[in-house]
Amino acid sequence: MAIAMLQQTVGGTLQLLSNSGTHCNVGNRSVRLLPKGFKLEVEFPKRAIYSSGKRKLNVIQASTSQTSVVGPLLAPSSSDTLDSHMKPNEVALILIRHGESLWNEKNLFTGCVDVPLTNKGVEEAIEAGHRISNIPVDMIYTSSLIRAQKTAMLAMTQHRRKKVPIILHNEDERARAWSKIYSEDTIEQSIPVITSWKLNERMYGELQGLNKQETADKFGHEKVHEWRRSYDIPPPNGESLEMCAQRAVAYFRDNIEPQLLSGKNILISAHGNSLRSIIMYLDKLTSQEVITLELSTGIPMLYIFKEGKFIRRGSPVAPTEAGVYAYTRILETRYELGDHQHSPSHYRLLLVFC
Repeated sequence: MAIAMLQQTVGGTLQLLSNSGTHCNVGNRSVRLLPKGFKLEVEFPKRAIYSSGKRKLNVIQASTSQTSVVGPLLAPSSSDTLDSHMKPNEVALILIRHGESLWNEKNLFTGCVDVPLTNKGVEEAIEAGHRISNIPVDMIYTSSLIRAQKTAMLAMTQHRRKKVPIILHNEDERARAWSKIYSEDTIEQSIPVITSWKLNERMYGELQGLNKQETADKFGHEKVHEWRRSYDIPPPNGESLEMCAQRAVAYFRDNIEPQLLSGKNILISAHGNSLRSIIMYLDKLTSQEVITLELSTGIPMLYIFKEGKFIRRGSPVAPTEAGVYAYTRILETRYELGDHQHSPSHYRLLLVFC
């Protein structure tokens, strides 16, 4: 008997933990359970039993819980790509917050200071690449900061198409001439990477470089919380989220949205506040909703752009959802089963495969 733990996160996402390899069916989809304690996020209706020949999946114990977890996703097979599920008039928009930086690790206000990734941040970027490895990417947009650029580059090393991301240098005529590629075949096997400071993190002004806890002790937790989480109140000589949103959303509308309209699949690697701003625009969140939105480092979010509309294909399912993930066969199964609405309830489930 293979025993598995299945835990529902905020918004209805379930995490499956298994220490032995096996197979089962979810609806009409085959699910392969990998050995070595892999983790799987999957969504189900609150009450359901799914059978697969001799194996049956039953809920045998449930209790309330409010745990939020994010684990690696089941790797799709090479033939199971998002291309095969998307219609000709649909394109993908992937958003990734950069992996953990050295100042994230030290609990310092980073803002627009150009700080590199930690080893954990490198691992998060590579894991993000695994998650999006079967989603088509034609263009990449990043901020001008190295942590966002490196996250995109590392993620694309895992992509099934093996195209090479190349940063375009359009600063001046000489930069364009010196970085020109003269092989059409090489261009075909490349992905243009466009950088812009308008996708940078919110500028934290006089807080940049300060320890967050020490700053709260000095100025008071309420004041620092106001600087960090209000929509229109900036820190001393810095940007508010509203100011960050003005530049990030304007750049998205003027530069990225036209590429989506032209049929390009886009990856954006940026920062917590610039991405929150863009999500506010995509999901039509209010200023009060966006200030509660938290984005995990190195976790991709997927939107489908279809007929001028953005369709979210996963978490966040609500403004407070922390765990976000990209398209998988499991997520598609949830849509086929008709479970389009996430339950507000939280469950901790013990499941047995027998």
